[in-house]
Amino acid sequence: QVQLVESGGGSVQPGGSLRLSCVASENIRDIIVMGWYRQAPDNQRELVAQISSGAITHYADSVKGRFTISRDNAKNTVTLEMISLKPEDTAVYYCNVGSWRLGRLTNYWGQGTQVTVSS
Repeated sequence: QVQLVESGGGSVQPGGSLRLSCVASENIRDIIVMGWYRQAPDNQRELVAQISSGAITHYADSVKGRFTISRDNAKNTVTLEMISLKPEDTAVYYCNVGSWRLGRLTNYWGQGTQVTVSS
């Protein structure tokens, strides 16, 4: 069964740090991109950070300099290190994996993990 397992969400005070991790099941092949999206109440889901199979990264402007994405291709794992967290970072964070097979891209999603930044 294809699945993404996320861990690491929680509650922190402003200025705090959290690490999110996501492990993709081994039957997801030909992964070309891994990343994190987030969705706050009453907002659309938005891209936070992505990393390609060649380790090219892309970040939303709002998180540049505070968040760092990394991946371990051998373990099908993507990690998001978050520092200097702000209340506006509060959201459900979703792991995303893109697989390119037979000429098409298939997106897989995790179940989501809550991140709350509040004093």
